[in-house]
Amino acid sequence: MSIFLFKRLITLIATLVGASVVVFLVLEILPGNAAQILMGPDASPDAVQALAAKLGLDRPPLERYFDWVGGMLTGDLGLSYTYSTPVSELVLERLSLTVPLALMAMALTSIIALAAGIYAAARHNKLGDVGVMGLSQVGIAIPNFWFAILLILLFSVHLKWFSAGGFPGWEEGILEGVKALLLPAISLAVVQSAILARITRSAVLEVLREDFVRTARAKGVSRTGTLWGHVLRNAMIPVITIMGLQFAELLAGTIVVESVFYLPGLGRLIFQSISNRDLIVVRNCVMLLAAMVVIVNFVVDLLYAAIDPRVKASDI
Repeated sequence: MSIFLFKRLITLIATLVGASVVVFLVLEILPGNAAQILMGPDASPDAVQALAAKLGLDRPPLERYFDWVGGMLTGDLGLSYTYSTPVSELVLERLSLTVPLALMAMALTSIIALAAGIYAAARHNKLGDVGVMGLSQVGIAIPNFWFAILLILLFSVHLKWFSAGGFPGWEEGILEGVKALLLPAISLAVVQSAILARITRSAVLEVLREDFVRTARAKGVSRTGTLWGHVLRNAMIPVITIMGLQFAELLAGTIVVESVFYLPGLGRLIFQSISNRDLIVVRNCVMLLAAMVVIVNFVVDLLYAAIDPRVKASDI
């Protein structure tokens, strides 16, 4: 194992441990009592206390923290206070929607943004560049939930091409599932692609000014050949950074769009669990999202080293 990979793994583990401590402590200091909420405001103190003991809420925080971490390591996330169902089953069921939605949105974002950013950079200060940057500015300014409502009005209400909300389930077929997630994915991709397009344009323009690009052009390489053969690989590091952050944000930030389209995803589960004071579900879902963000950043670091060996050499 190289020193580069070893350092990244140590950072990954330390970050996950730190995130688990923060998530646990933040939820511990929140006001309210899960047992009281489940029993109702008219429940007797003895009944509330008995339920708290049954749920393990009366045990010392440190003991509950280590039990929680041990359960995560073994796959036992406990039982939901509200649904009386294993949390792992709830999470896996919702992830089967949230992850494909995030992947679809990220694929659309990458295709639109890279094409628009490269096109704008290749036509710097020309009409195409100005047009792309103007559209990207509009995209950044549009709230994705508002754009989602516009998509529903156009494609569901008027054209009747898509359902206005809900998810039929993957058992109804992949085509039906993808069709149900297409409008939510587009609404998520609009803002993200606008941001990524501007980053791509800036990165490509910066590399275009480097000496090796002028050398390649002096040797007779065409502008298109220089762009695709020499510029893009060197311009991808900042682009990949943003793509990694955006994918993590898509995984963690689908709650609003899932609510607009009434999708039973992980974000909606977190929202419902917060309302029901189902702390065990909230804690595990938030930790899962934090772990996804950390792992995505770890993968981005590895991609750095694959694209530019100087990154790995600087850590040795």
